[in-house]
Amino acid sequence: MSSLPDPSAPPARKRLPATVWALGWVSFFTDVSTEIIYPLLPLFLTTTLGASMAFVGVIEGIAESTASLLKIASGWWSDKVRKRKPLMIAGYGLSSLSRPLIALAATGWAVLGARFLDRIGKGLRSSPRDALLAASVDRDQRGAAFGVQRMMDNAGAVVGPLIAWVLLGWFTMDFRVLFWIATVPMLAAMLALIFGAKEQREIDPAPAKDKVPTAPFAMTRPFKNYLGAVLLFTLGNSSDAFLLLRAQAFGIPASSLPLLWMVLNLVKSVSSYPAGVLSDRLGRRRLIVGGWCIYAVVYACFGFASEAWHIWGLFLIYGLFFGMTESAERALVADFSPDAQRGRAFGAFNFVTGLGALPASLLMGWLWSAYGPVAAFGTGAAFALAAVLWFLLKVKPLSPEPGSIE
Repeated sequence: MSSLPDPSAPPARKRLPATVWALGWVSFFTDVSTEIIYPLLPLFLTTTLGASMAFVGVIEGIAESTASLLKIASGWWSDKVRKRKPLMIAGYGLSSLSRPLIALAATGWAVLGARFLDRIGKGLRSSPRDALLAASVDRDQRGAAFGVQRMMDNAGAVVGPLIAWVLLGWFTMDFRVLFWIATVPMLAAMLALIFGAKEQREIDPAPAKDKVPTAPFAMTRPFKNYLGAVLLFTLGNSSDAFLLLRAQAFGIPASSLPLLWMVLNLVKSVSSYPAGVLSDRLGRRRLIVGGWCIYAVVYACFGFASEAWHIWGLFLIYGLFFGMTESAERALVADFSPDAQRGRAFGAFNFVTGLGALPASLLMGWLWSAYGPVAAFGTGAAFALAAVLWFLLKVKPLSPEPGSIE
């Protein structure tokens, strides 16, 4: 005889749709491909092609600036045409094409062209992908959906360097061979996108009073306040290259840096999905504020660290910051915007995070050179705490916030 369901029991959690997992695999294979190439690219440019370090900086600066600007345009356009997937296919397709172009490159300028093409692809796909991911689930599963995407993306950042390490150690030292091999996971990403991800209808139209303006870059005041907090935090979030330099300063050998980097990405991957689910149950604010506070403590400790084992421990905790915030931040962008405006909302978010990255690294480099690592990392921690205060004072809880008990 069957018993009646217990009304006090929590409702069973719905399974995430296939599109979420398909986009997760797209991110995984793309990052595997990227992380085979990216750590080797500066060495390939300077040793094989004879480019200067300054030229390497020019390539990366142009590439990242291009991606940041296009994230706004692609988000707006995907809203206008009400289609996300075509721009994603174009974006991932251009990135796929860049891999063999890098393998064939005979000059630094050819690599610049290939990287430019790759970043055009990233700029085209990122905002529509986030909008499609948000539209694929109900509001109370957005954290979990973005958690899957970040988990798979960071897993790719673990597997890619491992593949490069094995190939370089046991099979070939020819970088061009590795760059050709990197095209294979990009083809797998394209197949997962084309056959696994489905375009979604608008499932969460906002009431008339909640609709955001229709101008390409207009947005509501609460969302502006949120972007202000994100920008303030990003100004203290410098390149992770400084963390690797700090590790080297404590005698961690160069041969161990890839392992340290893989440990970081492993923690990011393992923590992303559970943290995304928690953001659905406890609310985004708790995860974001908690993650930013962890960042502040970790950065301050990087400044005061005195032993190599401190660095290993701090990298582990630093990975938790990513896991707690990456999914929740993106899910909150979706919470702030209806489906019809979500592409431009993610475009604005991605642009703001890209906008703050360059001055953050310039400030960190100047402070380190002029006043030492304690001042440099301490300033990053101070920016994070200022962002926490801004967030708590200016970014009011949504009504209702998923899982919130506030």
